[in-house]
Amino acid sequence: MHPLSALAGPLAADTASERRGLLLVALAAILWSTGGLIVRSLESADVWTTVLWRSVFAAGFLIIFIAVRDRGRAIEMFRTMGLPGLIVGVCFAAASISLVLALNLTSVANTLVILSTSPLLAALLGRVVLGERVRGRGWLAMAAAVVGVAVMVSESADQGSRTGDMVAFVIAVCLAVATVTIRRHRNVRMTPATCLGTVIAAVIAAPWAHPLAVSGGDFGLLVVFGAFQFGAGLALFSTGARLAPAAKVALISVLEPILGPIWVWVFLNDHPGTAALIGGGIVLSALAAYTLLDRRKARPIPPAI
Repeated sequence: MHPLSALAGPLAADTASERRGLLLVALAAILWSTGGLIVRSLESADVWTTVLWRSVFAAGFLIIFIAVRDRGRAIEMFRTMGLPGLIVGVCFAAASISLVLALNLTSVANTLVILSTSPLLAALLGRVVLGERVRGRGWLAMAAAVVGVAVMVSESADQGSRTGDMVAFVIAVCLAVATVTIRRHRNVRMTPATCLGTVIAAVIAAPWAHPLAVSGGDFGLLVVFGAFQFGAGLALFSTGARLAPAAKVALISVLEPILGPIWVWVFLNDHPGTAALIGGGIVLSALAAYTLLDRRKARPIPPAI
């Protein structure tokens, strides 16, 4: 047998595994991209009721997922998170609440594109906290993202839209903080920490929510929003991200801010606006270019999930 033929099996297996991982990440991004459509389709549920039910259903899904995946060790996974897990959980809680608020205050396009700047913010925060070097292309990508976001929000004439844009930026900051925390404490289990975040969000929303004052249609949408859009999306992403290089995972994840405004445009006839399209194009192009050029980090991700 030729020596290279002995490698064909493992190489083919690695390629198939990577493709499977990227497919799972793409499915996760598609699920996450429906968040704006779901929120805009709700008829009677207010913001805090939406946050409450989404958090409850997401927590239920994630608890079942963790119990099945980590048979006999589920409780240990939560117990060993420590302070880093708590920080990540609080960040996810704040991001989850801010997402629903932003989608109610500004456009879906603005929310998702501003949210997509979190990897660039994480790179900047990693430079400050972890001493990680940011190359010239990283600074250029951040500068382009700032310009793109400025173009987007220039069309947010009313105070509500501007407030929504600021809330969307809070999401990006929270996700960046969570990312850097996980980098610094690689033993943090992402899924239990996220599950903790959903519980925190539910507790915060409960005093202002009206859980029984929702229609049957809204209740069904909230089940989908929590269990599938968020919970199943995270399960797919956390599984797929282990199997593919970081650069490719990040690039595929850009599907979320690209598809999100399209669903709302197609199904609800909610045009994102010219400024949002131009600014969003600048931000997403900067993010894609940064990801493609950062080949030195294109290796399988070892996320703590």
